[in-house]
Amino acid sequence: MDFSPSDRVVAMRRLARDFCVQEVEPEELSLAAQGWTDLEERMAPVRERAKGTGLFAPHMPAEHGGAGLALLEQAQLSEVLGMHPLGHYAFNFAAPDVGNMELIHAWGTAAQKERWLGPLVRGEIRSTFLMTEPEHAGSNPVWMSTTAERRGDEWLLRGHKWFATAADGASVAVVMAMTDPQAANPYARASMFLVPTDSEGYELVRNISVMGHAGRGWLSHGELMLHGVRVPGDAVLGPVGGGFKLAQSRLEPGRIHHVSRWVGVCRRALDLMCRQAAQRELAPGRPLAGQQTVQEWIAESRAEIEAARLLVLQTAWKIDRQGEFREDVSLIKFHVAGVLQRVLDRAIQVHGALGMTDDTPLAFWYRHERAARIYDGPDEVHKRVVARSMLKPYGVNLRGLGDV
Repeated sequence: MDFSPSDRVVAMRRLARDFCVQEVEPEELSLAAQGWTDLEERMAPVRERAKGTGLFAPHMPAEHGGAGLALLEQAQLSEVLGMHPLGHYAFNFAAPDVGNMELIHAWGTAAQKERWLGPLVRGEIRSTFLMTEPEHAGSNPVWMSTTAERRGDEWLLRGHKWFATAADGASVAVVMAMTDPQAANPYARASMFLVPTDSEGYELVRNISVMGHAGRGWLSHGELMLHGVRVPGDAVLGPVGGGFKLAQSRLEPGRIHHVSRWVGVCRRALDLMCRQAAQRELAPGRPLAGQQTVQEWIAESRAEIEAARLLVLQTAWKIDRQGEFREDVSLIKFHVAGVLQRVLDRAIQVHGALGMTDDTPLAFWYRHERAARIYDGPDEVHKRVVARSMLKPYGVNLRGLGDV
């Protein structure tokens, strides 16, 4: 296995790094001082200039206006963009749009692609993904109450969703709903729908306050009600009853996007940690870097980041060549999330009180990325997937068994 970036990717990474330092970082510092208000208005000119780099929507094929990168190449680029809180957003490579674009590209009809995919790739509109419900455990994707009932040539959607990232200001929602709640196969009960957010009965109840901050626009997490929303029969994305399959096809590459971004966050946090340790003096001539504990934090962080990075690249390499690797995806999901938490915590500790402020991106990441161990499947679920696969050759079948 050779994970060395190609000359093309090396050039892309350099271009993305320079653009982020010159164009994105100044906006991040300014926005952080204002509490991240007016983000989309302030970033609109930056996103327009990002289109000129040829890296806008890098995950999409060239014929749809993207850069056409393979998954391994996306992971290598994502590390660089992940070093900046708005790096992925600037290049139209951020959740939830990235996963929704991939879904519509893979499963959408020609009409659906024309109406939604083109504008999404060009960054003209945003989207959201409605799957999680407050009444049910998000770790069980086949258990939900939102329903879609066929009424002649239409579907009638009713339900309650929450933690829909970027729902505030989105033009279209990808909605998971039960179309056959009694189907013998629980994985064939749900379907996905493309729902315009200006549909009658579609209600954004609120932007949920997370860690004391209720974001707006792209940085929001919405609670929504579907009060008998009517959509045409052709609003189904993919086959009726194929919702679970589509969700899995969205989430697995989506986890590569997330974890490669986390590697970038870790790299930036380590850089900030080293800078602070070198510059901050405990007393004249005694830098913080002289403390053995700080040296250990730096060394441990470097080792964990390098190991996590190689694990991510290996998984992306496998998927590019051989398709689905559920166990590997689960492995990187919980492992890199843990590395992320530890590296950020050490970096904040080295910065002391400064680390608690928004004068660096550390506090922003600490607030927003604690969820890394929860969203797209909590750590405990992914560890169970790996353990079940590891124990199967030893004659242990964990399917259907709960904790004892």
